[in-house]
Amino acid sequence: MSLTRRDFARQSAITGAGVALVGSVGALATAPNALAATETETEAADSAEARHGHGHGGVGYGPLVTDPEGLLSLPAGFTYRVITHSGKTKLESGEFTPSNHDGTSTFSGPRGATLLVNNHELAGPRANWAYPVPLAEGLVYDPAAAGGCTVVEVRRDKVAEWVGIAGTATNCAGGNTPWGTWLTCEETEDKAGTNGFTKDHGYVFEVDPEDRRRNRNPKPVKALGRYAHEAVVVDPKRGRLYLTEDASGPNGLLYRWTPPQGFEHGHGQLRTLGDTDGSLQAFKCFDSGGRYVDDLSRATKIGTVYGVDWVDVPDRDARAVSVRKQFTDGQVTRARKLEGMWWGDGGIYIVSSYARTESPGQAHDGAVWFYDPKRRTLTLKVLIGVNPDPSVDGDFDGPDNITVSPYGGLVIAEDGEGVQHLFGATESGRTYPIARNELNIGSAEDPEYSEFTGVTFSPDGRTLYANIQVPGIMVAITGPWKRQKRG
Repeated sequence: MSLTRRDFARQSAITGAGVALVGSVGALATAPNALAATETETEAADSAEARHGHGHGGVGYGPLVTDPEGLLSLPAGFTYRVITHSGKTKLESGEFTPSNHDGTSTFSGPRGATLLVNNHELAGPRANWAYPVPLAEGLVYDPAAAGGCTVVEVRRDKVAEWVGIAGTATNCAGGNTPWGTWLTCEETEDKAGTNGFTKDHGYVFEVDPEDRRRNRNPKPVKALGRYAHEAVVVDPKRGRLYLTEDASGPNGLLYRWTPPQGFEHGHGQLRTLGDTDGSLQAFKCFDSGGRYVDDLSRATKIGTVYGVDWVDVPDRDARAVSVRKQFTDGQVTRARKLEGMWWGDGGIYIVSSYARTESPGQAHDGAVWFYDPKRRTLTLKVLIGVNPDPSVDGDFDGPDNITVSPYGGLVIAEDGEGVQHLFGATESGRTYPIARNELNIGSAEDPEYSEFTGVTFSPDGRTLYANIQVPGIMVAITGPWKRQKRG
């Protein structure tokens, strides 16, 4: 059923539930609808509260303290613990932890343990990688592929790691499910015969963090389509799945999968689906005047609201033509680098990492949208202006993985140029640093810092887990977390 122009006009005054955000502090303080204070204003407020003995009075946790170990700078009072490190820590089977950590989620484990499923974004042939995901017996989809997931069990005095799935390719992000599993997404369209692969790739697979038996004989959920998957979110009320695509030439799409009538979600149920079960659709946006929107980069103001219709995908397995190329101009809305997603506030936070010359609208260094499935509206919550000098520590750029914080607002993993951060964004729009990657994988003359990935809180909210993708390091961050002020 289409969302009529009259329905949208009635709803467009409502910007949806959730946090109202802006981009880098100071960078967008004068933009329409911006709510952020400038850095100067924030510092003045902090200094005033400090003089009166109230400690750090602004948003966040104060300036980052350089790590003498050269790995992770954090605010005063915070500490980190290395959980896994590719090429150093080992799996239960004796092989080294695979490299290139990416999307991650946490689950409550037995006897107070925390379980994490960790993607490993390894593309192409296994021979290209020093530490691919080991081909554990019974858990391999394609023996020629290097990627997959590991499951990490964290206790106070012990860490254990084992293979959840192997033989998949370019496992980028994904998403957790209300029934306690992880959906890992292949960000590739490689078919059998490419890179020596024996099977087609570009699918979603389900991984159970607790019951290893359910991971045997991996089967792709072909009903969700074959394309450069990034992330997936489950609507716990309606049972629909939403999926992002990170692709260009043309730009990627946001998808919605609606289960067939009578289908009930649960452990192992996605494996029972036929290849074309349910309906897979791509989004199409229009503004309050009913005008079609070709690309999300057209939005230039925080608070922009679009209505959303959904258009059927002709061939979800992309046998001859990539899914995003099956649509002509005017049929769908596109966006560059549709990345992480997270369910919260009754809807979905969706990242578009940046827009450049490949996008028809205004250039930006990151945006976060909120999709309200009840109203079928998409609202621009974050818009980060182009960072003038990413090599200088200050403004943020390139949001990627994202999570909703139990302390209010969002926590975002940065995948931009130059300096790389984990940063927060409050409900009133201020941004603040949480961590900075100090591990230089380049040279002193030409430094390079890997992106952060897999940002996610423990089930009890006390620990923030995140990854440094290269070489592949998972850290657990603890400290004096607090509810963030609106500002």
